[in-house]
Amino acid sequence: MSNRSSRLEIFLPLLTILTDAAAIFCAFLISYYIRFDFEPFKKLFPVTKGVPELDGYILFALMIIPVWIVVFQTRKMYRVRRNVFVFDELFVIIKCVTIGMLFAMGLVFILKGDFPYSRLVFALIWAISILLIMFGRYFMLKFEKNLYNRGVGMCRVAVLGTGEMASGIYERFEKDKFTGYEVLGYFDYGSSHENFMKDRTKLGSLKDIPEKIKELGLEKIFIAMPSSEHESLEELLRICEGINIEFMYSPDFIDLITSRLKIEEVDGVPFMRLKKIPMNAWNRMVKRVFDIVFSLFFIVLLSPFLIVIALLVKLTSKGPLFYKQERVGLDGNKFMILKFRSMRVDAERSGPQMAKRDDDRYTPIGKFIRKYSLDELPQFFNVLGGSMSIVGPRPEREFFINTMKESIQRYLERHRVKCGITGWAQVNGARGSDSSMQQRIDYDIYYIENWSIAFDLKIIFKTLKEVFFSERAF
Repeated sequence: MSNRSSRLEIFLPLLTILTDAAAIFCAFLISYYIRFDFEPFKKLFPVTKGVPELDGYILFALMIIPVWIVVFQTRKMYRVRRNVFVFDELFVIIKCVTIGMLFAMGLVFILKGDFPYSRLVFALIWAISILLIMFGRYFMLKFEKNLYNRGVGMCRVAVLGTGEMASGIYERFEKDKFTGYEVLGYFDYGSSHENFMKDRTKLGSLKDIPEKIKELGLEKIFIAMPSSEHESLEELLRICEGINIEFMYSPDFIDLITSRLKIEEVDGVPFMRLKKIPMNAWNRMVKRVFDIVFSLFFIVLLSPFLIVIALLVKLTSKGPLFYKQERVGLDGNKFMILKFRSMRVDAERSGPQMAKRDDDRYTPIGKFIRKYSLDELPQFFNVLGGSMSIVGPRPEREFFINTMKESIQRYLERHRVKCGITGWAQVNGARGSDSSMQQRIDYDIYYIENWSIAFDLKIIFKTLKEVFFSERAF
């Protein structure tokens, strides 16, 4: 491990601990002020038992902070190169702060004869701590990514493999410097006939890896090999025995299938669960309530924009305001999807065709609303009607489904849940003509098999980020 990289792995966690500690301490002070000195709050909740000394709360905060830090550490919140979306940490932070508050309340119970606590203060501390810790961690993530973008503390890595997946990993880390990985090159394991790495730096073959680890100071190798090459994996582990190196294996399709196998015992008989229902009745109800609440919220919030876009569509081209088209959704059922029309009325006179980045069929305003996905906004009415969800695989036309279901692995699996306005594939850049259909399906299947409300919220927030900041939208 390089000195600069190892120093950063000490410095960043320490700085994050200090940021969290400062956030918790400030939460105590702010909560005390709001409860006992903020007049509007005092009028709403009058102070009837006198105002306790601030020193008591300061001392209590100093006692609590180390415990909270330990709780955060147990959830692995002080690692470097976490590369998380800031919203990912919200749920973990809520859990950690809640555990910390339970400990604090238990300590108060023990000390209740000596410490004049306020339940309202503790409720405020809980809420304000979450906000301040999130705020601090947002800037810490930005700070960390900024260091990596400047080449500070980079982890030296290589890729083992020559296939399409290996190429994708190489390209992604070479482009996204903020991940903290410096890709030095790739290794060829010898038996592969495909080579997508011709224009990239070759470091050698499998047998050269031990020597190159020492020569180049490699800290990690990303392995992108099919499961059929298990002999090469065994050889890799054998020749690297005793060498400090981390191997990260990116599984192929067969491995993904295998990793989802679950053993379940029914009346003493063991079964392997190869496939399960994505959502039970309770989860379907929860997701439906979630869809209704969020779609109503977005419709009300975006109503001025909906009116403006509607006027622009009507004023810049002849034809209907909405584009209605039959799509296939849950369980293969068909429905009419709503969009603001972004193309000419005769855009498909020669038959169905996918939209392209530089499509000449767009109306004057169409390319703009398509780029920022504004044409999709009327689909919130589809969500209210129950034919769509806010988050899910994007719905497709029957024509394209019939074209692709034989050539794309597990294509029809996407119909096991309601289709959505946005999805896991879209927020990962897998949309339009710039990505393969198989890649999109793989993202969709991952979403289906890992669904949760927290996952939906993450995708919604990442969608907002993609809409405003992504260069891949078209």
